[in-house]
Amino acid sequence: MDSLDKMNKPHAVCIPYPAQGHINPMLKLAKLLHFKGFHITFVNTEYNHKRLLKARGPDSLNGLSSFRFETIPDGLPDSDVDATQDIPSLCESTRRTCSPHFKNLLAKINTSDAPPITCIVSDGVMSFTLDAAQELGVPEVLFWTTSACGFMCCLQYQQLIEKGLTPLKDSSYVTNGYLETTVDWIPGIKEIRLRDIPSFIRTTNSNDFMLDFILWETKRAQRASAIILNTFNALEHDVLEALSTILPPVYSIGPLNLLVKNVDDKKLNAIESNLWKEESECVEWLDTKEPNSVVYVNFGSITVMTNEQLIEFAWGLANSNKTFLWVIRADLVVGENAILPSKFVTQTQNRGLLSTWCPQEQVLTHPAIGGFLTHSGWNSTLESVCGGVPMICWPFFAEQQTNCRFCCKEWGIGLEIEDVKRDKIENLVRELMDGQKGKEMKEKALQWKELAKSAASNPYGSSICNLDNMVCEVLLNKSVKY
Repeated sequence: MDSLDKMNKPHAVCIPYPAQGHINPMLKLAKLLHFKGFHITFVNTEYNHKRLLKARGPDSLNGLSSFRFETIPDGLPDSDVDATQDIPSLCESTRRTCSPHFKNLLAKINTSDAPPITCIVSDGVMSFTLDAAQELGVPEVLFWTTSACGFMCCLQYQQLIEKGLTPLKDSSYVTNGYLETTVDWIPGIKEIRLRDIPSFIRTTNSNDFMLDFILWETKRAQRASAIILNTFNALEHDVLEALSTILPPVYSIGPLNLLVKNVDDKKLNAIESNLWKEESECVEWLDTKEPNSVVYVNFGSITVMTNEQLIEFAWGLANSNKTFLWVIRADLVVGENAILPSKFVTQTQNRGLLSTWCPQEQVLTHPAIGGFLTHSGWNSTLESVCGGVPMICWPFFAEQQTNCRFCCKEWGIGLEIEDVKRDKIENLVRELMDGQKGKEMKEKALQWKELAKSAASNPYGSSICNLDNMVCEVLLNKSVKY
């Protein structure tokens, strides 16, 4: 009876795009599915699997027989560097090389002691998996880990090309004011500047790979059984409504970092996905600080900057006289180690803490955090919303520009850095922590926090119901609806 029950279990194969900001939400979703009774196979690339084991220890992924990890090669040369790979190279390689490896893995799983595969949950930019799902005859859900507004803008790339708005005529168009051109025809978005549209349009090359990659992946999204997004209805209602008219069924099932708190399983919760070793000391340090007194600074897992920009950020923080926790990855500065001026370190040693990586969700819900200087990645933005923490935004690439625009102009919880100069950063930090605008942003952030909790923690919240509906209607193919 036991083995029969095991073989009757639904089996979801979950495969994230191989970067930290995609692995984290996919793992949370996989935990939720497992908690709902699914057998899970979680597929990392060999490179990232090695990094996970190095960061978390050799036994960190072996807790459950019904939650297994497998790997496929990413097609890039072997490397021992502890850093995110070059994104265009990774996109090109996964699209070109991963499909046969993935199909072989599925065949191996289906002849193992695991239940037969019944569905695939794939990252939206790993759509080579659709062919495998079609061959197996199982439903596939594409998980776009961007914001809904960022995804909607990506879906407009074909129109932007047809209207002659991209590629740019020459490189001067990046700085001559052209990117201030407003676009008012994107469904669900009242008005947006070209500079706020995901950054791959900022090319002069009509054969630009990333432009082509986004076109390819968004077009293939039409083939999915459903699209899921890590957001909630109240935050992106208009865009979600618009998306539902142009795509397969769209389910907003976020914030996943709140939904996963409903999972009551110690072994499952022990499985983590950080590719860098976290320094938990920073939480103990925050415990010694006053409420709303600390600026948290973290530019995520991919953002890089010049050494000059690093120094400007450093002196902007120092001159603000605010207490700060700053996460600085070893590969944050392009082509060299991130080295701060010794005078800055001396001057701020009693009110600043530097870390190489930290448990960000824990940090952003800590009462000592009063503001977040961020790259506007979607995970960071959502985690800040869930913590009720207002932001200073310095978007780096992809849809971070779109997230920044919505934080600052639509949701009222962000201030944008337009120029990395120490005096401007100092003024923005002071405004965030002490100014009238900062107070208004804090109030707004706390309102969004309550709406996020309502969607993801209330038993009848929109995201909880959407997740249940998606599981029943798509993954299990049952006609149950709340």
